[in-house]
Amino acid sequence: MPTSALHVARTGLEAQDTRMRVIANNLANIGTTGYKRDRADFQTLAYQDTRVAGQRSTNETAYAVGLNLGTGVSVQGTSRINTQGTLATTGNSLDLALDGPGLFQVELPGGQQGYTRAGNFTLSADGQLVTSQGYALQPGIQVPQGASSLAIAPDGTVSATLPGESAPAELGQLTIANFPNAAGLQAIGDNFLIETAASGAAEIGPGGLDGRGSIRQGMLESSNVNVVEELVEMIEAQRAYEINSKMISSVDEMLQNANQTL
Repeated sequence: MPTSALHVARTGLEAQDTRMRVIANNLANIGTTGYKRDRADFQTLAYQDTRVAGQRSTNETAYAVGLNLGTGVSVQGTSRINTQGTLATTGNSLDLALDGPGLFQVELPGGQQGYTRAGNFTLSADGQLVTSQGYALQPGIQVPQGASSLAIAPDGTVSATLPGESAPAELGQLTIANFPNAAGLQAIGDNFLIETAASGAAEIGPGGLDGRGSIRQGMLESSNVNVVEELVEMIEAQRAYEINSKMISSVDEMLQNANQTL
């Protein structure tokens, strides 16, 4: 029994250590554009059924309750919390934010499709709309040299005034990607997510339609990390870690007393 308690406490230490790592990553990304906080989810480990409820205790009676001993806890996974972050006005016409669900599409190296909420875009040397890493926004938008008054409508329609013309010309339209299970997307760093079997296939369309968010030009979405909530979770994780550590110390003392007595 004491040895089992040591094992259970050890799983508790490992689980809380992982939880602290998730919280630390959230706090580290509090200033990251479009970042969505993660939450550590826990699950119980297998139970040892010493006695099953309903098992016969005598020829005429049965146990009303069982004797089931848990073997600890583990981290089931991390859930991405996709709540809307605050939209901050920047005044930069190339900064875009999504007001509602959805993701911008980006072509990653090797032709892989990436998705992001970070809309701090810029123009490449040839006038293409790209991320800060130089990855092209999809569908590709080419802004002619000398164009002015670049405007991006909530539905993604891009227009600009070309040299020698007075009326704005349409340059193309950005589309937004939605997923049946956005929490199933895999984070690969650099603010990018990629599609997985769990996320389902991307559903592409204009902003503001079929549940997709609208595009807000001249704005960026802030991280949805709440410092107060993260600090409260950090204190809870710290207390839980201390309790499991205390459990190991207590069981160790019990084993020492048993050895000295016997």
